[in-house]
Amino acid sequence: MPGLTLYNSLTRSLEAFEPLDQARGVRVYSCGPTVYNYAHLGNLRAYVFTDTLSRTLTWKGYPLTHIINITDVGHLTSDADAGDDKMEAAARAQARSIWEIAAHYTDAFKANIRDLNIREPSRWSVATDHIAEMIDFAKQIAIDHCYELDTGLYFDTSTVADYGRLAGAQDDAAEGRIDPVAGKRHPQDFAIWRKSPPGEQRQMEWDSPWGMGAPGWHLECSVMSLKYLGAPFDIHTGGIDHREIHHPNEIAQNQAFCGCSDSGAHFWMHNNFLVDRSGKMSKSKGGFTTLQSLIDAGVHPLAYRLLCLQAHYRSELEFSTENLAAALVRLKRMIKVVDVQLWREYEATGDAVNHPSRYLPIPREKWAEADVAGVLTDFEAAISQDLNTPRCLPLLEEVLVDPTIDNTKRWHLIATIDEVLGLNLLSTRRSDLRIRPASATVCAEDIEARLVERKEARAGKDFARSDAIRDELAAAGVEVMDGDPLGWDWKPAL
Repeated sequence: MPGLTLYNSLTRSLEAFEPLDQARGVRVYSCGPTVYNYAHLGNLRAYVFTDTLSRTLTWKGYPLTHIINITDVGHLTSDADAGDDKMEAAARAQARSIWEIAAHYTDAFKANIRDLNIREPSRWSVATDHIAEMIDFAKQIAIDHCYELDTGLYFDTSTVADYGRLAGAQDDAAEGRIDPVAGKRHPQDFAIWRKSPPGEQRQMEWDSPWGMGAPGWHLECSVMSLKYLGAPFDIHTGGIDHREIHHPNEIAQNQAFCGCSDSGAHFWMHNNFLVDRSGKMSKSKGGFTTLQSLIDAGVHPLAYRLLCLQAHYRSELEFSTENLAAALVRLKRMIKVVDVQLWREYEATGDAVNHPSRYLPIPREKWAEADVAGVLTDFEAAISQDLNTPRCLPLLEEVLVDPTIDNTKRWHLIATIDEVLGLNLLSTRRSDLRIRPASATVCAEDIEARLVERKEARAGKDFARSDAIRDELAAAGVEVMDGDPLGWDWKPAL
């Protein structure tokens, strides 16, 4: 079995990966969403990456414990130590309780996870369920590493070795995210506990040795990762924006707690940004694209998953309508092969024995006899090289169309590869990919009926009638695809 090589942000190098504790398997912690708004597509790229990592680890036979946190308190609008709590601000803006805000956006995020075929973690860890542990953690590090101001308890970053090593050379953008707070000893010092302002009662606040208030954003991840995974654990993941402030602060807390130079995790892994043509996708700019907005436009969410897989997780990924449409076409090409060859066979016989669900991933011990043309060997080599999904996708497409591969072996191979890529190739139909846009004024049955009329008009050389039907469908949000080599008669208009 080829060894797994992963990029470690802490050392800025590719390193061979082995679990720290073979008996416990691989332990992974992933920074989860702050549930004050819908996740945008850039946020969701992080979870496609983490899902690819977790799928790869289990595919290679490692037992996995995976924790994703839900941040429902403590994350300020500046990402640092000044400004408003994002949850409190959202609650005021929407005239709802902060608990309602948290529940609503947590449910929305989990719906996104399901739509993208991302596997659930071993545990969703909610910040407000761990307030007592956060206070205990802060008490243990406060004497040697913290100081108190009128605004809260702050961590003195000069008390730990190599603070900021994960971030490397800090740039102006990173410094600009740290707003000044009167009385801080060093600009990089950060809040462990933020006191409620005098005369103000927050919706989320708790009593502590430092007064009524709420934990700092960074505290929750140290507490929950160490509680559920122990220290050190194997891998910590997050977006590259966490590499500059959030994760260095988390490491500093871990070092203070254990009284050592250990960072808490052996590997720190970060996915790069999703960018649009006007810059990084960000909720702070006021405009952002959600997964639901793609679905409402008639785009199947697996097209976005495929778009993410087409780029290496450490590369910036450009988002555009054109790139998304190209990914959808690529997905359609793959689904068409499965639909035509596999599902039609099942529908022709009507025999439950022929249902596509019978094709399961090949057990690793049987790979040698099933590895037609060495495809599994090549695939594992690619995915083992720091999750090189752009190299994996052509291998998958070759299996789909290689005429030398027996069909029974073909579908078992596809099921085996798709365990990692998560595209649901054997269970997704062509019809599933045609989603009626929310703005469309006709249903799928009406569209098909209109297309029959249009074909009859064209057969009778009534091109005026044919064009009129095409225009009527376009006005209803449906694009007619004359001459489409994939055989789709229509698609949602993007």
